[in-house]
Amino acid sequence: MRYLGIDVPMKHVPRLDPGFVPFGVWMDAYLEGAKQPIAIAVERDQGRVSVRRTFIHGTPEMAQADYRYVERMVKFLLWSIGGFRVSICGCSPIAKELQRDYSLTGKRAFDFDFFHKLYEVDLEIIDLPLEACPAPNEISQPLGGHLDGCRIGFDAGGSDRKVSAVIDGECVYSEEVVWFPKLNPDPNYQYNEILTAFRTAASKMPRVDAIGVSSAGTFIGNAPMISSIFYKVPRDRWDEVKTCFDRAAAEIGDVPIVVANDGDVSALAGAMGLNTGNIMGLAMGTSEAVGYVDAEKNVKGWISELAFAPVDLSEDAMQDEWSTDFGVGCKYFSQDAVIKLAPRAGIDLDPELSPAEKLKVVQKLMAEDDPRAAQIFRDIGVYLAYTVVLYSHFYDIEHLMLMGRVMSGKGGDIILDTCSAVLKEEYPELARKCEVMLPDEKTRRVGQAVAAASLPQLR
Repeated sequence: MRYLGIDVPMKHVPRLDPGFVPFGVWMDAYLEGAKQPIAIAVERDQGRVSVRRTFIHGTPEMAQADYRYVERMVKFLLWSIGGFRVSICGCSPIAKELQRDYSLTGKRAFDFDFFHKLYEVDLEIIDLPLEACPAPNEISQPLGGHLDGCRIGFDAGGSDRKVSAVIDGECVYSEEVVWFPKLNPDPNYQYNEILTAFRTAASKMPRVDAIGVSSAGTFIGNAPMISSIFYKVPRDRWDEVKTCFDRAAAEIGDVPIVVANDGDVSALAGAMGLNTGNIMGLAMGTSEAVGYVDAEKNVKGWISELAFAPVDLSEDAMQDEWSTDFGVGCKYFSQDAVIKLAPRAGIDLDPELSPAEKLKVVQKLMAEDDPRAAQIFRDIGVYLAYTVVLYSHFYDIEHLMLMGRVMSGKGGDIILDTCSAVLKEEYPELARKCEVMLPDEKTRRVGQAVAAASLPQLR
């Protein structure tokens, strides 16, 4: 396969998606002939700066490939790290084109708006000479693992909320309640449901020493800046959203509370179960959810919203309806990937069914060993293998833990086996370093809510 003048070395092509151009594989091939140094610095909250030093070709005939590489790299850095200021150091023409694209009216208007909402300042693309590149300033922080005392662990999912009462690491009570946060524009609905869950767990213990929360969304401190459980809440009421968890905790008592992204808490649960670090948790469900803890079981303070990070460079890649971009992770590692590939495999899905119901149709066929369904899951395994190559450029991964409803049943086994086989054949060193796995029994016992309970350190 050849893309923008670069040969893409792939031994395994998704049978139902032969146009797939894996960003990580293409990037490695592109960089082989790139000699002109540039740097990309991404600044986020608390003065933290991540710097990526790399190369472009810098020739007229490779101008299109150069821009494609840098633009996709910037996109990946923004959605993995987060940031409100991106400095392009060493190539003014690319910086100026990025300024046009990452603007309120440009191709990346969704990204511009998202990061404005997240940091409450406009996203800036800065043109700098290479020697003026900002210095890196990265700080990782401990995340959880504290099990002493009487703790509440709360997991705020999009369709159900789970709460656990945990005493010295043992779950003494747990409940799961259906709720409808995505449909309610009044944040008092979410607040009251959260407070009810806290009070229920508190009633099962002699006292409450700490509260930990796992929730979908991106957070600054305990404040949700963007979160699907507050999807319908208008921005002019966002001050109520930002204080929602803290206010509910204050009703329980003067105790520490920590709110963390659900992906990071999933990775923490894996770290607690395996008693090791360098773990990425990747959940394939309604969308793609990712979290990561490093070797010391710390978090980097990155947003890791890889559902919107590019994985496929194909011009014919499926478009994400929300972000309007093509080839981003949520269309490859979620129920949308199964739904996308089903008609190509010859499986007709009733358009009246919900996405979750469509997934169940394919999984039922897989349970019956339908070869069409098996091919869908094999292709997702191929997607995953080549995307592990990409993710490993940005995260030091020793354990990739796969979760979510897409991974259930025989289909999940095929995804895991295919991914492992492709890595072993084409990237044996990476396969030896990075174990692709399902959560073990100990990790399942830890659970999301119990891992959330471990987030705060007692005063």
